[in-house]
Amino acid sequence: MPSAIKDLGSPTPIPPKSGFHSPQARFQRLIQDIQAELGPNDGIVSSNSVRLRLESLVKDYRSEEEAWQDFAFEDTSQTFTRNLVDKGNGKYNLVRISWPRSLEQSIDVSTNSWYWFGARDERILKGTLTETRYAWPKTTEPTPMQTSKCTNFGHDEVTYMADTLGLHKISNPDSKEFAVSLHLYTPPNAAIDGCQIFNANTGEATHGTVYSYYSEYGRRCIA
Repeated sequence: MPSAIKDLGSPTPIPPKSGFHSPQARFQRLIQDIQAELGPNDGIVSSNSVRLRLESLVKDYRSEEEAWQDFAFEDTSQTFTRNLVDKGNGKYNLVRISWPRSLEQSIDVSTNSWYWFGARDERILKGTLTETRYAWPKTTEPTPMQTSKCTNFGHDEVTYMADTLGLHKISNPDSKEFAVSLHLYTPPNAAIDGCQIFNANTGEATHGTVYSYYSEYGRRCIA
C-alpha cells in the first residue's frame, strides 16, 4: 500500500459542477449532514439515536456515478485503494474504496468501531460486493473459522457492521469490473491503530498495519 503523506491541511470542499441539484452537490450535502450529526457528539458510541440517524442519512442517499468523479482513483496494482472523502471532526472517516476485479479481502475487525457501506459498481452500476461474516473464535486452539452469513450487496444497498456482530471480509466477485463502496467509520480507530487480521484456517489473529490513503479529498497521495 502507498505510504502516508504529510498533512494537507483543511480540505477545500469540491464545488458542485452543475448547481444545487447536481450529483456532486447532493454528495456534498451528505458529507455536511454527517458533519452536522457527529459534530456535537462523541461519535456513534455516544447515543443509539445518533447511530440510527446516521444510518438513515446513509440509506437515504442515492448515489450517481458522476458524484464520484473527483474521488475516482483506481489502481490494479493495489489490493484496494482507500480514498479519503472526509474526516470531519476527527471522530469519523468517510472513505471511498475501489475493489479490483476478483478481489478478496482478509478477514478483519476494526477495533471498537462501527461502519456502514453503500456498495455500488462505478462502471456499470450493477456490480456487487460480497460480505462474508464469521463468528468470533471461541478457543485459542487452531480451528477453522465458522461462517455465520454471506450476503451480496448491489447498487445503493447498505449494510452495517460492528465488533459485536462478529468478523467479516469483503470481496468483489466480478472478474471484469471494479466495484466501489462508500464507508463511514466511527470512531476511526483502524486509521489510527490498525486492525486485527484473522487466519480463516486457524482463527489466529495478528495485528494489521494502519492502512494509508491512496488519495485525500480528491488529491492523489505521494507514495
